[in-house]
Amino acid sequence: MLPFDPFRDQPTLLGRGVRLVRLSAGNADDFIPTILDLDPEVRRLTGTHQVFTEEGLRSFAASRPDHHDRADWLIYDRDTGECLGDCALIDLDSDNASVDYRIALNSMRLTGRGYGTAATDAVLEYAFETVGLHRVALQVFAFNTRAQRSYGKSGFVREGVWRKHLRWDGEWHDTVLMSILAEEYAEPRAARG
Repeated sequence: MLPFDPFRDQPTLLGRGVRLVRLSAGNADDFIPTILDLDPEVRRLTGTHQVFTEEGLRSFAASRPDHHDRADWLIYDRDTGECLGDCALIDLDSDNASVDYRIALNSMRLTGRGYGTAATDAVLEYAFETVGLHRVALQVFAFNTRAQRSYGKSGFVREGVWRKHLRWDGEWHDTVLMSILAEEYAEPRAARG
């Protein structure tokens, strides 16, 4: 069993070519313009129907340091400082040491470069080695095969499907459920060296 606030002291994380910084009012300007003008393909791949407002995003960012049952980061390129996207550990189940994971890159031009895998690897290292989680799970739409491959590189295993879970452009799409357990975590890490 974990404490109810395992993300109270959420650190900056470093990964291959990326730096993950806690989302707060201080860095909100790095992600608000992208979210307000969300890339249509990113919107589809993440199933984002919601239309955001600047006021709502500023309020959300400012509230993140006060929420210790989840961890929200902005992803930056370590060399250029460009904000690449965001990721989060959400829906903490402290009794079962389990959490869900989500990630989104800001633009399709950023995909295929290893940023998502590097950020995911940094979050998993924190989740398992620092926080002591037992399980990290995620949901990905069946049509997002690139993301599924990236998650697989980080050690996530497909464990099921929610059939016809997302309605997009008048069609129903399945959601693939994936997870990684603490005892599985070391395997992909050792393979990469």
